[in-house]
Amino acid sequence: MTDRIDQAILDILRRNARTPTAALARRLGISRTTLQGRMERLERQGDIRGYTLLESPDEDLVRAHVSIVITPRHSQKVERDLKTLPELRELHAVSGASDLIALLGASTTESINRAIDDIGQLEGVERTVSAIILSTRFRKGR
Repeated sequence: MTDRIDQAILDILRRNARTPTAALARRLGISRTTLQGRMERLERQGDIRGYTLLESPDEDLVRAHVSIVITPRHSQKVERDLKTLPELRELHAVSGASDLIALLGASTTESINRAIDDIGQLEGVERTVSAIILSTRFRKGR
């Protein structure tokens, strides 16, 4: 169960997960030892589930959205196969004409083109529609 201080810890970390523990403790008016204990408890409870490196999509010189239509009963295999592509950055299940949207990223258009071709060749992929991202006009929270 979380209290007001635990909630404040989570709120601050949501905004900036790299906030140093000393700064976080000072901001909350608690000792670093107390903060560490609370964070360990929040981890055990599952409120903090891990620490990870999230690569910035801006580091990819070329990005593309690929809408994917899957033949019936092949979704699990297609998803498994897609996850092996080094260019895959995100994979989303969507409603509408497509079943999935993949966000690809790479350093060259040739790499993106090859990845799109690879997706189209996967068993269970019926059709793809791709769009190269020319520029990002707005991204919230960065």
